[in-house]
Amino acid sequence: MTLPPKPVPRRRRVPLWRHLRAFRRDILSAQPAHLYAAKMAEFRTPFFRSFLLNEPELVAEVLKARPGDFPKSDRVTEGLRPLLGDAVFVTNGAAWARQRRIIDPAFETARLAATLPAMRAAAEAAVARLAPGEVEIEAWASHATADVIFRTLFSVPIEHRLAAAVYDAFRAYQRSQPILNLGAFLPLPRWVPRLHRRRTLRAAGEIRAALVDLVAARRDAIAGGTAPDDLATRIMTAVDPETGQGFGAEEMVDQVAIFFLAGHETSAAALAWALYLLATHPGAQEEVAAEGRAFLADPGARLSVLPRTRDVFRETLRLYPPVPMMVRQAARAERFRGRRVPRGSQVVISPWHLHRNPRLWRDPDGFDPSRWAGEGAPREAYLPFSAGPRVCPGAGFAMAEGALFLAHVTAAWRLLPATRAAPVPVAHLTVRSQDGIFLELSPRDRGADVT
Repeated sequence: MTLPPKPVPRRRRVPLWRHLRAFRRDILSAQPAHLYAAKMAEFRTPFFRSFLLNEPELVAEVLKARPGDFPKSDRVTEGLRPLLGDAVFVTNGAAWARQRRIIDPAFETARLAATLPAMRAAAEAAVARLAPGEVEIEAWASHATADVIFRTLFSVPIEHRLAAAVYDAFRAYQRSQPILNLGAFLPLPRWVPRLHRRRTLRAAGEIRAALVDLVAARRDAIAGGTAPDDLATRIMTAVDPETGQGFGAEEMVDQVAIFFLAGHETSAAALAWALYLLATHPGAQEEVAAEGRAFLADPGARLSVLPRTRDVFRETLRLYPPVPMMVRQAARAERFRGRRVPRGSQVVISPWHLHRNPRLWRDPDGFDPSRWAGEGAPREAYLPFSAGPRVCPGAGFAMAEGALFLAHVTAAWRLLPATRAAPVPVAHLTVRSQDGIFLELSPRDRGADVT
């Protein structure tokens, strides 16, 4: 069986300027092939030293350390600051800890269950928008998962005026945002301009302006006692248990921006790849479709009745982790595998490489959902949502959303790959395809009535 598509890695040493140019286009194909099996690798530039860790024990040492030991590096978040401000994704230290104390309770399992009706409504609307024939499934997934965010966060569908404004501006932001900003690579003082593209700044400004209106409207509803019990209300009325203070208006816009970026962009990427993998693996598709039909036939069914579907989504996140690399910074000199890591070095953890490491995974480039049903998956080498104190608070939300959408889509539609070249994975904000993911859809028996 043909392996799922994988970018061709760089196979020889190249000058730094060529590496930077390739890195700016796509961070996956810019990396050399030997990194997949390496335990650790070092990359030196005139500006900093970088160490990629590809061994579970080393990765755990970094991710599960105290947050101050390996803070998140500004080199990755630099290009996102025009949109995110000081959101929880980019902060460190006491500011980050305070933000997590306020945010985390909204994503507890019991509260997550309350979002499922909104997720189901979004899935039903998304399936209804599909039509027989060739479909570019990435664009559809982007629209569908944006709808989930608006319904669960603000209790409005994507057709709402402000929701549509945010979505349109975010699409422009995605197209304008390079993976590498000059300020992310050079050790520049904070006062030096970061040379963000004008269209990037314009798109970020449009998104934040629309979010300001959404947040203001919700604050008015909370004050008037008419606010729905959704994620936005829970977070805006939550307070830090240590200080008794909640988020201010500007802080809330920052947090909503990262919820949209993390909850929409990453979920859209994973969902599109999952549907492609099902289209190219008909046996797995039929198993998921059977679970989906049973799930939809029982209004009271829980997601626990979708074990195979959840395994398909887990395997998709292994092969195509939406966030392919995470970068931390050594707060002090360290020693990894007997090698000195100077203070200030960049410490790179790459789920993309760890998930495909042939020393750790059987058939690392193959699609095999069954590995999750037994002991075939080395879970310590699986990090689609990071791990440790900075693990993604929305991990449970994302898993529920993925399984729910796969169940709805496959219950109604039969998927085949379109008669085009296989999609090529590239990494910009997340792992997307270079030229889109095209599928051929046909309705299943009674599929038109299944939503």
